[in-house]
Amino acid sequence: MSGMDEPIDAEIVSESTALDKPAAATPAVHTPAVDMPDPLAPIDYTDAGVPTFDYVRDRIENRIATSAGMGELTGESPQAKSIDEQMAERDKAGLDKLEEIRRSLRGE
Repeated sequence: MSGMDEPIDAEIVSESTALDKPAAATPAVHTPAVDMPDPLAPIDYTDAGVPTFDYVRDRIENRIATSAGMGELTGESPQAKSIDEQMAERDKAGLDKLEEIRRSLRGE
C-alpha cells in the first residue's frame, strides 16, 4: 500500500460537538499593535537601495576585527609556527631554484 491507499486512524467529530466544548487550552492573548518595519526595506539601506555609512563602517570594522582575531589565534599555536617555518624554507628553495634557472639561461 502506498500513501493515499493506507487507512488513517482517526475519530470523526461532528461540528456541533466541536463547537459545544470551549477551547480551554488556548487562552485569549491580547497583543498590542506594533508597527513592524517593512521587511523589504532593510534599515541599513536608504530608500534608493544604497547602504548607509554606518552600515558600511560596521561591516568594515567587523571584518577587520575578525581578521585581527584570526591572525592572533593562528600565530600563537605551535602548528602555525611550524607551518611558517616550512613556508619560509619552501620560499627560499623556490628562490634558489629560480636563480639557478636564470644562471643556466645566461650561460654561466
